[in-house]
Amino acid sequence: MVHPAREPERMETSTFVLVPGFWLGGWAWDGVADRLRAAGHRAVPVTLPGLDPDDPQRAAATIADQADHLRAIVAEQPGPVALVAHSGANLPTSVLLDREPTAVARVIYVDSGPVADGGRFDPSAPAELAELPLPPFDQLRASLDGLDDDTLRTFRERSVPAPGAVVREPVRLTNDARRDVPTTIVACSYPSEVMLKLAREGNPMMAETATLRDLEVVDLPTGHWPMWSRPADLAAALVAAVA
Repeated sequence: MVHPAREPERMETSTFVLVPGFWLGGWAWDGVADRLRAAGHRAVPVTLPGLDPDDPQRAAATIADQADHLRAIVAEQPGPVALVAHSGANLPTSVLLDREPTAVARVIYVDSGPVADGGRFDPSAPAELAELPLPPFDQLRASLDGLDDDTLRTFRERSVPAPGAVVREPVRLTNDARRDVPTTIVACSYPSEVMLKLAREGNPMMAETATLRDLEVVDLPTGHWPMWSRPADLAAALVAAVA
């Protein structure tokens, strides 16, 4: 029997709001954003308040300012939004989800995870710290695996110091509904098995992960900046997370 040809399934278009971590602007997502658009999706790279080198007031930015900025960007997007938070972008992302858990359809943490109430980037940062420049690479507490010399040179040249308040401020979270937001964690520097073990054991950086009620974890072995070391694979992982 001859069956009529089936029409190909139409791919649903998703909107990805891409938020880089400390010292970076939206430019850091270029390789991933290009691939998402080529696959038919919308990609919106974000430069958070405090990380725009042309903003004369950038050093005064706070985590609340960054969360407000993210909320405004998300609200402008058509249809459901996947909010992608790399590294320290978990701070304003956690604040946004605490304020408005229904603001996004899914949050995707890249080599990161949700912040707990009272969490901060650097508890030891002094009150007088005005800003935190990108440290020497040999002092970074993050894996540089997969990054070549040209990438490291661009990272250094284009990095912007993080505002002092963003570095030292604790986040205040009170809304338990933030834990219901569908969440994907892309584990890079550490295997997901290790990350989840740390979460179960109450490790301060990962403990909040254990409280999530709708969580999936995928492994993408590489360093802490997969948008540069494995952009095609990261783009594919983002698309799979919302499929």
